[in-house]
Amino acid sequence: MKNLILDKLEEIEDEFHVKVLFAVESGSRAWGYSSNDSDYDVRFIYCPSPQWYLSIDPQGVGGKKDVIEVPINNDLDMNGWEITKALRLFRKSNPTIFEWLKSEIVYYQVPTFFEQLNALELSVFNTKVCLYHYFNIARTNYRKCSQNSKLYFYVLRSLFVCHWIVKNQTFPPIHFEQLLQILDINNELKVEINTLLNLKRNSNILGFHGDFKAINEFIEHELIRLQEFLNSHTVSCIDHTEQLNHLFRETLKTVWGNSI
Repeated sequence: MKNLILDKLEEIEDEFHVKVLFAVESGSRAWGYSSNDSDYDVRFIYCPSPQWYLSIDPQGVGGKKDVIEVPINNDLDMNGWEITKALRLFRKSNPTIFEWLKSEIVYYQVPTFFEQLNALELSVFNTKVCLYHYFNIARTNYRKCSQNSKLYFYVLRSLFVCHWIVKNQTFPPIHFEQLLQILDINNELKVEINTLLNLKRNSNILGFHGDFKAINEFIEHELIRLQEFLNSHTVSCIDHTEQLNHLFRETLKTVWGNSI
């Protein structure tokens, strides 16, 4: 599959006249609980040619789309963000970008871009933005878990991420079991979570309607605790626009040279 993904990335570069800066796996395969029928969710950041930027229309307006979306084919779901869009979202501490940076399944990267973006992570990271994002995912999906047991993973993983952020003030690893290992939880809860994992990995979870008493108690306790923390939590923000402008310009030169 990796060779197919790399071939598709080359096709995207040729078709859209862009350079891919990095491409990673996202979703259940990156999170460590994929099943046999899970799609490959490839996400990437790309850089159009200098000519694309030298026009009277700004990025994202009219014909200057700042995303590339490839129709799902052969269980392969691919889409990417244009570099300035990605950097603006990174500046806002967008959790999606942070998850891409933490993915352990990397298909392609321009090392200088990847390393410089990673170097800015700690200073750009905003705990409150990310906590609200994952708290809302957990709260919203928990209401629907009785109809779809698969949603427990979105809830639990989001709460695990929040636990890490509160404890360490950094963005965590994205693998489900890595996050699980840092939690001090009782054996009953571990057993129920492992039952869920086995069901998910064997594609049996959609038809399962078990009574996850320990999981439900954990979720409800964590939602209350996080809401209280968020109500009292404040964070100061630093503007990193100049560093990100520099990264954008240097990347443009690195991948395109003087081809204007």
